[in-house]
Amino acid sequence: MKRRDYGQYCGLARAMELVGERWALLIVRDLTVRPRRFTDLLEGLPGIPTNVLSTRLKELEQAGIIERQLAPAPQRGVQYAFTQAGHDLEPALLALGRWGATQLGEPRPGEIVTPESVTLSLRAVFDPAAAADLTASWEIRHPDYILHAVVTDGHLEAGVGPTPDKPDLAITFEPDGLPSYRALVQAAKCGLVKLEGRRTLLQTFLRVFASTEQDR
Repeated sequence: MKRRDYGQYCGLARAMELVGERWALLIVRDLTVRPRRFTDLLEGLPGIPTNVLSTRLKELEQAGIIERQLAPAPQRGVQYAFTQAGHDLEPALLALGRWGATQLGEPRPGEIVTPESVTLSLRAVFDPAAAADLTASWEIRHPDYILHAVVTDGHLEAGVGPTPDKPDLAITFEPDGLPSYRALVQAAKCGLVKLEGRRTLLQTFLRVFASTEQDR
């Protein structure tokens, strides 16, 4: 499959040539959160044909955005991870995700939420100014996933899985609809979450991870 060439000497055009093909940015989204094996990417991107995933991974690897690594034990085989060029793409990806969130209406039939998409939402809405000098950790628990958000002196580390140590506050929620970040915020504001730990950190969470100015 030939990569699209716009024939323009322009940074945006070049970026679209590298990551603008169908499914490419969602693959990048998932690899932004953590390295993934081929089968992991297939599981997190239901609907993507295996040949398309193979092609996109090859294109991203040729572009120097991702690289192959040996998966750590107890996993086996090869996993895909970001190169430095891939990590440099994350701020643009977060900005695009923030803008896209403003365009979301009601969920459409068949749409899903993945742990990677919620993690990216946490990173995208994180407000460094509101978190200045803050050190706190949260664990978000849902029947389908567990996420962590750890802020150390105003710097965020968010990912899939539990916190490395016991969280300052664990937030457990079971939304009626899609288990998205928006659903988490709505449930927390309505008191429809179970809290374990420093309960006052719920309001801190809502302030630091506010999706809009009105949320703050």
